[in-house]
Amino acid sequence: MRVATLAGETDFDGWRAGARAFRQAGVAPGEAVFRVGGSGPGLFDDGLPALTPDTGFHTARAFVDLAQSVILHRSGDRFDLLYRLLWRLKAEPDLIRVVTDVDVADAMERAKNVSRASHKMKAFVRFRRIDAADGERWAAWFEPAHRVLERTAPFFARRFANMHWTILTPDGSAIWDGDTLAFGPPATRDMAPGEDEVEDFWKTYYASTFNPARLKLKTMQGEMPKRYWKNLPEAALIHQLTAQSLARTETMVAAPASEPNARLAKTLSRINRDHAFDEGFVPSSLEELGQAVQACRRCPLWRDATQGVCGTGLKAAPLMIVGEQPGDQEDLSGRPFVGPAGQLLDEALVEAGIRREDAFVTNAVKHFKHEPRGKRRIHKTPLASEISACRWWLDAERRLVKPKVIVTLGTTAALGVLNRKIALMQERGQPMHQAGGARVVATVHPAYLLRLTDEAARIEERGRFVADLKRIRALL
Repeated sequence: MRVATLAGETDFDGWRAGARAFRQAGVAPGEAVFRVGGSGPGLFDDGLPALTPDTGFHTARAFVDLAQSVILHRSGDRFDLLYRLLWRLKAEPDLIRVVTDVDVADAMERAKNVSRASHKMKAFVRFRRIDAADGERWAAWFEPAHRVLERTAPFFARRFANMHWTILTPDGSAIWDGDTLAFGPPATRDMAPGEDEVEDFWKTYYASTFNPARLKLKTMQGEMPKRYWKNLPEAALIHQLTAQSLARTETMVAAPASEPNARLAKTLSRINRDHAFDEGFVPSSLEELGQAVQACRRCPLWRDATQGVCGTGLKAAPLMIVGEQPGDQEDLSGRPFVGPAGQLLDEALVEAGIRREDAFVTNAVKHFKHEPRGKRRIHKTPLASEISACRWWLDAERRLVKPKVIVTLGTTAALGVLNRKIALMQERGQPMHQAGGARVVATVHPAYLLRLTDEAARIEERGRFVADLKRIRALL
């Protein structure tokens, strides 16, 4: 066996020198041993081979970076894993890029664990004050999952540059005097203060920011593993706060809403008064209508929408098609039925023999109602009050276009046009006479067809939808 002796568990330079000598001498991974400390090779061991002049074999920077992380892992076979990778790199120069390789994947996973341990150290080190004779000092006890003290200590030197602090760990200690960062021998827990008077302020702050309605125990334990709790002053509050969370949440929900700030309410009222749509306005054209809807404050939907979306199409169209509300794409483009449902509608109109450019296409509600979910805006069905508030705009469109036939797509559109809820599947396709001579025909919304997951049902319903449109064409 050939043995390389390292100065310490994290002696990367020593490992690299030994690995280089082994590799040049052709010592196979099974014959190379890396030993930490001691007096060197044993009675039956051979020492480190002598280095020979440069043979032209160089490793990629990616491997060096990976090895510098892996060597901080606490696993006992990390030196062997790294040397096995180094041995293979000569014949497989791109090995580090093969993330499916067992050795590469193993090394990357260990490097990831080391990185996570460094992150936890940054998050969970808690300094306690020591009133020393030469001034105020701070000390913290921490037990990192891996040997990350020297890697992570510079972060604390930058973060707490004005403090004199010491971080004590079983692997060593880091000392910052406001100017120089030094490292010392391993420490024990009793060498660090157990508490200080500052902790009471920290606990009070932690308890005041604890929101019982947002408590997620699994997530919290994932981010703050229990192994670190014994060093965290606030951990003493966790059981109490979680036990009280349900009662505190119920109290919060039951509490009456606080009164709005009077000054803010007055300001908002003035803004709405000065900038909202004037109820006395009577648009004389569809262009005026489209501009005026941008100032509409008849319901709250305008707050979260990009813009109001009025109808488009032939100004004196015999056919008006009314949908529910703008979708995500319509809200951004300012035009109705340009998304997936609009494309399906276009295809169905073609099959029914209706030209979209001969119709006027609009929605019962002019602003996009949605709720954010991650980066997506998820559609929400408008309330009856919101449909009623928007009927003013729909009636204005009907008055300007004067359609002969109005097609309502879905129940929301039917409510907007007819001002009553309908049993859609029972009244579907039946012409309903309106004051002024127009006839209204209700059918399903194209989005309903898109939501059908059963292929046979989707084909059947699509056929019924096209059949409805064909009957409507006969009314024109």
